[in-house]
Amino acid sequence: MVAFGKKLKETQIQEWQGYYINYKLLKKKVNRYSQEIDVGGQNPEDVLRDFSRLLDSQIEKIVLFFLKQKGLLASRLLYLGEKQDALLQQSDGFNISEQQEAYRVVGQDLLRLLFFVEMNAIGLRKILKKFDKRFGYKFTNYYVKTRANHPYSQLQQVFKHVGIGAVVGAISRNLADLQDHQGSYISIYDQPALSHPDPVIDSIKAAVNRLSNSTNFLDFLGKHAFIIQEDPSPSEDHVIEQNYHYMSLLLNLVNTFLYMVNTYIIVPTADRYSLSLGAAATVCGVVIGSMAVAQVFSSVYFSAWSNRSYLRPLVFSSMVLLVGNTLYALAFDLNSIAVLLIGRLLCGFGSARAVNRRYISDCVPLKLRMWASAGFVSASALGMACGPALSCLFQTNFKIYKLTFNEDTLPGWVMAFLWLIYLLWLWISFREPSRETKENSLLNASNTGIIVNDIVENSFKHPLLPKSEVDQQCEDGDQELDDCEDDSKEIRPVTSIVAAYQLLTPSIKVQLFVYFMLKYAMEIILAESSVVTEYYFVWSTTSVAIFLASLGLTVLPVNIVVGNYISNMFEERQVLLASEIMVCIGILLSFHILIPYSVPQYVGSALITFVAAEVLEGVNLSLLSRVMSSRLSRGTYNGGLLSTEAGTLARVVADGTITLSGHLGVSRLLNITLVPSLFICITSIAATCFTYNSLY
Repeated sequence: MVAFGKKLKETQIQEWQGYYINYKLLKKKVNRYSQEIDVGGQNPEDVLRDFSRLLDSQIEKIVLFFLKQKGLLASRLLYLGEKQDALLQQSDGFNISEQQEAYRVVGQDLLRLLFFVEMNAIGLRKILKKFDKRFGYKFTNYYVKTRANHPYSQLQQVFKHVGIGAVVGAISRNLADLQDHQGSYISIYDQPALSHPDPVIDSIKAAVNRLSNSTNFLDFLGKHAFIIQEDPSPSEDHVIEQNYHYMSLLLNLVNTFLYMVNTYIIVPTADRYSLSLGAAATVCGVVIGSMAVAQVFSSVYFSAWSNRSYLRPLVFSSMVLLVGNTLYALAFDLNSIAVLLIGRLLCGFGSARAVNRRYISDCVPLKLRMWASAGFVSASALGMACGPALSCLFQTNFKIYKLTFNEDTLPGWVMAFLWLIYLLWLWISFREPSRETKENSLLNASNTGIIVNDIVENSFKHPLLPKSEVDQQCEDGDQELDDCEDDSKEIRPVTSIVAAYQLLTPSIKVQLFVYFMLKYAMEIILAESSVVTEYYFVWSTTSVAIFLASLGLTVLPVNIVVGNYISNMFEERQVLLASEIMVCIGILLSFHILIPYSVPQYVGSALITFVAAEVLEGVNLSLLSRVMSSRLSRGTYNGGLLSTEAGTLARVVADGTITLSGHLGVSRLLNITLVPSLFICITSIAATCFTYNSLY
């Protein structure tokens, strides 16, 4: 992995070299401004004005060249269109084949142009981030606010690509017409399935989606997994593909599914189980939350363990969950709330979600990674729905010897049995990926000119270039000092949670807080549902289970709508702010004030809050991955771990709030737990507005 300045230089199209963003010049300016301000030789306002003017000229150069090249492509398409009518009348197969190839060449040239824009867009984001890092996070807010929202914005042209769709449509339509020339005429407008008759169209569509952040259901769903590792080099991905094992990936996803089932299977009955052991019903908050408490710690050691192995932590996870669920079930016959809590704590210590994410990131080929990420999220969502649904089936009560099997203990017994079956399947079928082969691929990559300063996995952390050679490169002038800093600091993964925290900019902190807020709001709804619905509506365990399962089943349909439509109509930051407001509205509608509390009010408000939080999660994690430092993309203390810790901490605090509020009486539980939810939500909205322009 190399610094962006070097990567830009290596990937430039030579004949277009003078039209790329001058990243080297911009970095020199940033360094010079920093030095001049430090010695008092430059006014900060003058710096902002001077750098803005320089950026404006760079963006104008990029945009005008982009428009010029797009016009040349349109002229070529117009010429090909004039030839096409004659060719179709002649039905000359050879000439038609040549015509098809000519359209593909235009498509390939369009791909080159899109890659040109993509590299410049990345450069713009990086230089804005670098300027903010040096001068206190003020410039991006000012620049985006004044440039992006102007009616003649050239900054928007870099990211919106007006007119590209027309070029793609022309290539797609004509290729389809040429393909069907011997049969009856079928337009792509009549048959949308024909809109992508050639692989080059799919490549162009993917490139446009990357640039404009357009998404589909699969992309949007995959973002929930927050797998932010940068794309591997071709040689590394080739080795990953050679060692890819479908059954191991399936076992990884099954682990994700079973763990989410395990988390939510007790929610409909936790209050009754607590009562049967002599505790208050609201102790269900501690029972449910104890799993999250343990997960705060397990996420760290499982993340570190996955540096060395994937099989061993998954085996350990399964064994701990087997024991934890057994203790949870035995607590009834032992009449011990302590055993119950220990069992749930052990279940939390068995959370291997960090391993699940890491396996997808490291061991799944790039072309399948989005599918695997979407599978990870789908498995989590289905597990969340299946957990409460399973508890509907446990309406029985019998004994075998001295062991009781009823609606309270069966979740523990069933999950213990499932983890036993999974453990055996895992031991027989899982294949540990070869790390030695992966190391060799990276060494080979370095010999072909790809400079990698550090292999991040702890099991083979060796520099590919001696330090003296890296230093010599910096002194030669090909790399600026800032590039060398990027190589030595940004790309190497952090080694402690403190170091990770030091890399958190205000934008990252706000997005982590938003993630905390949405998980807190969702946990309040889910964890207190059995107590609240029994008090207000006298719901049975089955009714609560159906309600919770229905909430879980909304995840996939909501992501289909948002991924295919909403996220393509609005900017992610707009969807983020709107979703936060909807969560706030859902919380406000949940309060019990004056009028009698009704089922439609409770179900409707819970549905609004839950669905809005689901939408919010996708855009929040997408924005978080964009603003997060590259140093947090790999290693033990990565961005995925930080987001997991933020979400898990939110669940712990929410469950603790439920238990503490229970001391004031069940009649006050609903309103008291909603007050902190509302306060946190309003605070997150204010914080989002404060950093809104930095999310560009």
